[in-house]
Amino acid sequence: MSDKKPLTQAEARGVRAARELEDHLTWLDTFSGTALGVLAVASGIYTYLGVSSLLDSNGAMSVFAAIAYSVAVSVGIFVFWSYMLRLFPAVRTAQARIGLMLAMALGSLAIVAMSSWLNAAALAGSAAVEQHLAKTVQDYQDALESTHEIALSAQGLERDVARVRQSFEDLSEQEATGNLSGLAGRGAVFRVLRQKASELQGLEAQIASQTPLVDNAFDEGNQILSRMRALTVEPGPVEARSVEFSEQAVRLAGLIAQMQQLNVAPLVERAAQDLAASVVLPELDGRTEETRSDQAATITSVLDVLGRRAKTLETAAQTVQQLAPPKDVTYTPISSADAVILYARNFVPSWAGAIAIDLLPAVLVFILAITQSAIRRGREGAGVEDTMTLAELRAALSAIRDVELAMNEMPDAMNAPSRAPHVPVLDTPESDQK
Repeated sequence: MSDKKPLTQAEARGVRAARELEDHLTWLDTFSGTALGVLAVASGIYTYLGVSSLLDSNGAMSVFAAIAYSVAVSVGIFVFWSYMLRLFPAVRTAQARIGLMLAMALGSLAIVAMSSWLNAAALAGSAAVEQHLAKTVQDYQDALESTHEIALSAQGLERDVARVRQSFEDLSEQEATGNLSGLAGRGAVFRVLRQKASELQGLEAQIASQTPLVDNAFDEGNQILSRMRALTVEPGPVEARSVEFSEQAVRLAGLIAQMQQLNVAPLVERAAQDLAASVVLPELDGRTEETRSDQAATITSVLDVLGRRAKTLETAAQTVQQLAPPKDVTYTPISSADAVILYARNFVPSWAGAIAIDLLPAVLVFILAITQSAIRRGREGAGVEDTMTLAELRAALSAIRDVELAMNEMPDAMNAPSRAPHVPVLDTPESDQK
């Protein structure tokens, strides 16, 4: 009689649960390989689309290269996850599982590097390029508005120049009526004042002539920006729209540079510096020495006022020049794959889908590992005879009967009379018989 104790109720339930889980795994194994193959092929298709967007030419060689790469990716994904699905649930030691987990992590990184980012490019490549176009438009708009603001600030110096000019004209009128130096007429002091008023009037006219140019450049720049915005949302292939977008970007960059050249602040600063430094003093025309002394004193006062006005005008021009210049904007065409990486945070769902299609089998690996562990725990304490199914028992009984029949036939074969082997007589020549 066997000394083995019968299974407890808990152990019996564990055996039944393990057997049920094994039945489920057997059924799942019938289509798990097919499902893994479908995922690998789907990833390969999107990889092909992503690779095609990176290739410059559309010739037969490029198509063949894209197909070869996508097929290699599909095969690699299928083989890698097939290894993991078979080996990871089967190992039992912690050291082996840690090693396989490190291998799985490394393989997952390789899959993301060779496939997932290309899948994301296929899923959201066009949208990412459009995002790049939209951001470039915004950068150009900021640069255009900043340049226009600086140009308008420089044009505003016209009022400062006009105010200084008007002050000199008023002083010259006072000199003409005798309210400045006490000598009515258009003498030396009057000519100095008129000389500077004329210089400022010429500068004022030059600034005023720039205003229509600045306004026209700004209006044209806005028209170009409107066309660039339309190109970002128009239907059709984004590659064709990118070509026209690049042309418009070059035009707009030229307009921004033109508006920067129309800035009159440096001109006003130089004119203010020359205002007091380039005074042509006329000959004093007073009849008496006292009159000429009064004229010289008045001219000195006028020069002092002129220096202060010139300093004020120079400070205003320097304030305009110290305004923060717009940042340089240059449109750089990029591929859909590069755009997806550059604007990855804007396309999280696409990235999640691209990665999930490649790494979803990792979830199946852990499910199988957990299930196998549950099966092992359910069989703990049970012998082989306790875990056998009815079909396995029938097969075992059939095998036992076959062995018994074979053992019964062995004595009959051993007791049978032995017979000498029949050796055929060969004909030999007469010479050999003698």
